[in-house]
Amino acid sequence: MKKTMTKKKAKNRRSQRGITLVELLVVLAILALISAIVVINVLPARDQAAIDKARIDIGVLETALDQYRLDMLSYPTSQQGLGALSAVPADARNASRYRPGGYLRGGAPLDPWGNPYQYRIPGDRGGAYDLYSFGADGEPGGEGLNADIGNWSEE
Repeated sequence: MKKTMTKKKAKNRRSQRGITLVELLVVLAILALISAIVVINVLPARDQAAIDKARIDIGVLETALDQYRLDMLSYPTSQQGLGALSAVPADARNASRYRPGGYLRGGAPLDPWGNPYQYRIPGDRGGAYDLYSFGADGEPGGEGLNADIGNWSEE
């Protein structure tokens, strides 16, 4: 009888063993490897998405500027800026022609990095106006993610 009790206790101890430190370290190593793979593959996609969003925003702003020009007979001045697309400028010559509600809901968007889009008329790059973002660094010039993105961009 005593032998069966001892075997039973030994069997119970083995079934309640739990996780060893080695098993825990293996699981943590696997999780770290999976995390590294995800980060390596996702971060460049996020950067490209920000650049794509800036290009799309510039296209939307160009459309609003063209609609403004059709109604007001000229583009907003550099001093009026993109704010003229959401509220009639105080110094507008044809204020009676301004579209009720403006040309953009909620005003001009910020670029994906939280900076305002830049607007300059006349444009320096061959167009009627320049409309651009300074990129991730918020400074003129740069390369890659920090490059300026504008209505002159070829990509």
